[in-house]
Amino acid sequence: MQSPPFTVFESRTLQLARGASIELGPRARIMGIVNATPDSFSDGGLHAAAGDAIAAAKSMTAEGADIIDIGGESTRPGAEPVSAREEQRRILPVIEALAGAPGLLISVDTWRAETADLALRAGAHMVNDVWGLQREPKIANVAARHGAGVAIMHTGRERDVDPDPVRDQIAWFNASLDIAQGAGIETGRILLDPGFGFAKNADLNMELMVRFAELHDLGLPLLAGTSRKRFIGALTGRDAADRDVGTTATSVALRLAGAAIFRVHNVGFNRDGLAVADAMVQISRKKEPGHG
Repeated sequence: MQSPPFTVFESRTLQLARGASIELGPRARIMGIVNATPDSFSDGGLHAAAGDAIAAAKSMTAEGADIIDIGGESTRPGAEPVSAREEQRRILPVIEALAGAPGLLISVDTWRAETADLALRAGAHMVNDVWGLQREPKIANVAARHGAGVAIMHTGRERDVDPDPVRDQIAWFNASLDIAQGAGIETGRILLDPGFGFAKNADLNMELMVRFAELHDLGLPLLAGTSRKRFIGALTGRDAADRDVGTTATSVALRLAGAAIFRVHNVGFNRDGLAVADAMVQISRKKEPGHG
């Protein structure tokens, strides 16, 4: 496993909408997942009602989540697509209820420009696009107009991929970054997510974990979204709802490889595991020649 450059653990600021920001680098940051859907792969139906989703978001924040990611359309393989209107019906009341809460940053999980615009108007601070700005490129213009943070995810769905997974990642991200630049999104507002589980089998996901540090060549902070994914089930034999221990193990490994933000279902487990990883990072940094 390649070690990350120590510079990825130095402080940098991710700028978000509404003048908000979050410091990345010295400490791992956690993004709690709230699926306001009836059919998500591990928690479908738990947060389908707005009141349940709002309560879950507040609970995750109390447990240590720095950002809450709210989505209204399941992205699991084989999920039935929903209309933009239905997606908005599910998420906008949740965002509106949470907007302005002290210490709570909101991400909207959508690939639709219209939904992103309405969510940002309702109080969201960033956009998390599982299609990396490439399915509906106007979403980049929306994000730029609002000054939002943007998480650009890699996917292998509905296209031919390079057999070398890191080379495919870099090619995908370069295309997405061209869209972002063309829309006027500032570099300091962008995160990259390698898209664990999105058209990737267990072996490919593990290779991405092993080679994760190579993605730092892109020069942008990285988001890790392994939570309860199928490859963890393949390794542990656990059903989706019972994969939090395995998820925490991947979070620790990816933190040591330089990931900045972790998108998870179980905030408490990952908070504790990442606290250990952060302590290891700080000790390693102190031993670096020329440090402090």
